[in-house]
Amino acid sequence: MPANHNTQPQTFVPAQMDVDHLAALRLNIQVFLEKAGATYAKPGAIVLDVAPQANGGSARYFPASTTVETLDIDPGAGCTFTADLCSTNPGIPSDRYDVIVCTEVLEHTLQPFLAVEELFRLLKPGGVLLISTPYNFRIHGPLPDCWRFTEHGLRALLSRFNLLRLTPLETPGRPLMPIQYTVEAQKPIVAR
Repeated sequence: MPANHNTQPQTFVPAQMDVDHLAALRLNIQVFLEKAGATYAKPGAIVLDVAPQANGGSARYFPASTTVETLDIDPGAGCTFTADLCSTNPGIPSDRYDVIVCTEVLEHTLQPFLAVEELFRLLKPGGVLLISTPYNFRIHGPLPDCWRFTEHGLRALLSRFNLLRLTPLETPGRPLMPIQYTVEAQKPIVAR
């Protein structure tokens, strides 16, 4: 019998490991954004938060003196920009953002290299991209959930950036199988 390839997830009770990993990665994102907001959000900075409704948004982690704009592919999300991250979006100026937050999004894109290329275009030279992406975590919505990135994959994906920090959130008792990665990457002042 062929495998079931439905696009809709089956209803099930998550395993305790999934519950624990979700709690760990949410806490990790919170700590990541608290530190990043304190480090990278200078007065007057313009921040882009990609798909903020999935995580409650990053605006609370940045000082009131920053402007936070939002982007989502879903027109019902009420974001500043409705756009496909995997395309060039001429309605959004190049080199606009001091900081871009893209947490738990890249695994849902159909073309992650194109998505990162668009993030690169939108970021100011010297600006910082903040990414988190799961690795040892179950398939989840919003669908599609297409990818898991290793450290090596993230380095390839972000090869045009200066990688400032790539940090695994380790899975207890499973070396080389982190729950999630967080990444801080800077757009070079002179593009490569």
